[in-house]
Formats: sequence, structure tokens, C-alpha cells
Amino acid sequence: MAVGRAGGHDGCSSHLVGKIGNLQIMETPPIFDVNGLCYNYDNQIPALEHVSLTVRRGERLVILGSNGSGKSTLLKILDGLYFPNQGSVIAFGRLLTEQAFQEEAFNFEFRRRVSLVFQDSDVQLFMPSVWDELAFAPLQLGLSQEEVKSRVESALRDLQIEKLRQRAPHQLSGGEKKRVALASVLGLSPDVWLLDEPSAGLDPLSTAWLLDFINQQGKAGKTVITATHDLGIVDAIAERVYVLGEDHQGVAEGTPHQVLADKALLISSRLMRP
Repeated sequence: MAVGRAGGHDGCSSHLVGKIGNLQIMETPPIFDVNGLCYNYDNQIPALEHVSLTVRRGERLVILGSNGSGKSTLLKILDGLYFPNQGSVIAFGRLLTEQAFQEEAFNFEFRRRVSLVFQDSDVQLFMPSVWDELAFAPLQLGLSQEEVKSRVESALRDLQIEKLRQRAPHQLSGGEKKRVALASVLGLSPDVWLLDEPSAGLDPLSTAWLLDFINQQGKAGKTVITATHDLGIVDAIAERVYVLGEDHQGVAEGTPHQVLADKALLISSRLMRP
């Protein structure tokens, strides 16, 4: 499970992650192609070091790592909120740069296709009512009032939050807020879901519902990338697991069974007690 090295990329040597067992990845055009990614906060605090990763269309991928390993930062880079200090990220065949997002057509299409659900739902919810929250994103797409209403009602029904439609989001429980945050994205019908610690703070019943929701999106052909340190949900939602170590580098990838069975890997990555 050693990490091999490849040639440098944009001044930052990239790493090839050692694969566990005989994991095979389908040779389809990738949605994301990350090469030699380095990101530092304030140009000095390392968050990601030499990360290389390919994400295939329709894949359910878990990015597994302890707190502070760089999982959330990686999701924000995939969402085009942050941009690497070195290395590159290609999405849908296009290099993600600040300049690319200044193009209105590209920015609009990317935001329609890729959506991030933050760990803290309070960061994401800002409208006066749940109904307004769910209508906000579809309205930005320029849809008709009838289509917006249809999408909102569908999301309320699918997420089982119809009774919350007139409630203020800040008055909801943690589990209810999570459902509303997911529903606000569902109205966009994105191709790619980026989920940051989605099970954090949820009770067992809400967690079970969440896992079903993630798998439903996978069955619908959506690409779902979930960042978590919760070992208990990995096997239920992932086809492939990519592990970030404490040094902010990719240290291994494999099937959920292969990764979860590697106790030495989990201990060294601070995901399990010795």
C-alpha cells in the first residue's frame, strides 16, 4: 500500500496512490481529474499536498480522513470555491481556474451540474422560510414560476419535509436542517453531489435515512462524493474509498471492504484507536 511517485506537475510533484488488492476502475471519461494538487491557506498552512485523484461518472466515492486531513478543502476545490496553489483540477474536460469561472456560460453550467452540501447546514440556509430556501436555486436558473413550484413541491415530498414548508430554517432541528439543505440542492438536479460530513450530528434514524438518500442518487446515475471520518457509513454508501492521511496526502484507495479491513492504515490515518 505504499504511495508511489510520478513526475512533477506545475512545479508540484504528484503522488500515485497505491491501490489495495485488485480494484478496477472503469475506463470512462472522468468527471474530475486531479493532478498533483497542492493547497495552502495564507500561502503557508498546508491543507493538501500532492493529491492526485480521478472521479468517474456515476461513481459513489468516499474521501476518508481524520479531522484536519483536508477533506473539506478538497471538496471546495472540486466545487470551484478554492483554486490550487499548484497542480490542476479538470472537470468535464475543462481546467478549473478563476479565469474559467469569470466566463458566464461556464460558471452557469458548472453551478448547475455540481453542488456542495456543507457540513454545517446553517452556513447553507439563509432564506426566511423552507419554501423560499428550496425555490432560491431553481430561480437562479431562470426557470418559469410553474417549473420552480413543481421542483420545490417535488423536493419537499422526496425529502419528506412538506410540513416544514413555512418554517424558518434556523428554527429547525439538526436533522431537519440537513434535509432542507439536501432539498435545496435536489431542486437543481445536479449531476454531481459533494457532501461534507453529511452524517455529523445526526441521530441513528436520520443517518439511516441519509444513507438511503445517497444510494438513491447513485442509482439515479448521479456522481456522489462524500467526505467523512465516520467509518460506520463508508460500507453503506461507497463503491470506492480514497484515504487522506494526516500529512494531507492521499495514502491509499480501494473498495470499502479492503480499506476498512486494513487496521494499520486506519490507525496511521487517525481513523481508529491503536
